[in-house]
Amino acid sequence: MGGCVLIQGACQATPLWSEAAFSIFHPPSSIRYLLAVQFQKITILGVGLLGGSIGLAARRHKLAREVAGFVRREASLRDCEKAGAVDYATTDLLAAVSQADLVILCTPLAQMRALAQQFLPALKRGALVTDVGSVKAGVVREVAAVVQQAGAHFVGSHPMAGGEKMGVLAARADLYAGSVCVLTPGKTPNAAAVRKLEKFWQSLGARTLRLDAAQHDLLVSRSSHLPHVAAAALVNLVLNSASPQDQAGLCATGFRDTTRIASGSPEMWRDIAVANRKNVVRSLDDFVAELKKFQAALKQNDAPAIETFFATAKQRRDHWCACGASASTK
Repeated sequence: MGGCVLIQGACQATPLWSEAAFSIFHPPSSIRYLLAVQFQKITILGVGLLGGSIGLAARRHKLAREVAGFVRREASLRDCEKAGAVDYATTDLLAAVSQADLVILCTPLAQMRALAQQFLPALKRGALVTDVGSVKAGVVREVAAVVQQAGAHFVGSHPMAGGEKMGVLAARADLYAGSVCVLTPGKTPNAAAVRKLEKFWQSLGARTLRLDAAQHDLLVSRSSHLPHVAAAALVNLVLNSASPQDQAGLCATGFRDTTRIASGSPEMWRDIAVANRKNVVRSLDDFVAELKKFQAALKQNDAPAIETFFATAKQRRDHWCACGASASTK
């Protein structure tokens, strides 16, 4: 099976199709696109949970006339078709990016720079490129430099949403509703591109926030990356094969809720930890120091200090929830 399969009206074929690539197309809605259309073509590179949810939401809200998806494996094409996350999916990177007004990198962090270099020949001048990575400083610095070579604009994004399930079949059109999406425009941003990207994420239901990339990485090392490390460490300790046979049977709702995020993609979290290692190390130091304070109170049988530890945590979390905590499942 070579080339591509076209369905009447699904899209316009481009001269960049590879004979070795495979494509699956969905015909677009017959409903006329009105003022909701923000882009002629959106391309999602990596149609998994995050990319697939973007595609579902963009199609539901008719934010583009065409939503294309790039995947690496032929088997993933069928999953994209089943989920309905894109109008068409292809294994041809250049064809996916060709004529796109908005390109969204939804791949692991370590792949983004190389992927940008590969699709550069097909990137349209003036196009907007963004990503969904959890670490921003390196991406903003490296990918922006590549994208600028084509006369396009890069603005980093980090939607604070996700889940422990992976793949496009876990995607949901409402994944970003009520979440926070951080934009990291860089040192010399294109103001119009930033505003357009903010409007896009808001159309998906997210609340947008602009931050410096370095400040973003520091803050998320504590609120997002540290909890994943802690959950993984707890699972590795408690469910170790050396643990007593009855240990797993005594892990109930509290353990399951606390460790849910440990079921996330190991590849993705490896890349995140490595990319943000300096901040994560500092956050781990602070976390260990907090644990040692509690440990010292236990050793001294200091009941008031122990109660204060739990009472402070309860008060702070209750206040956070009451003030409108992010709806993110990340």
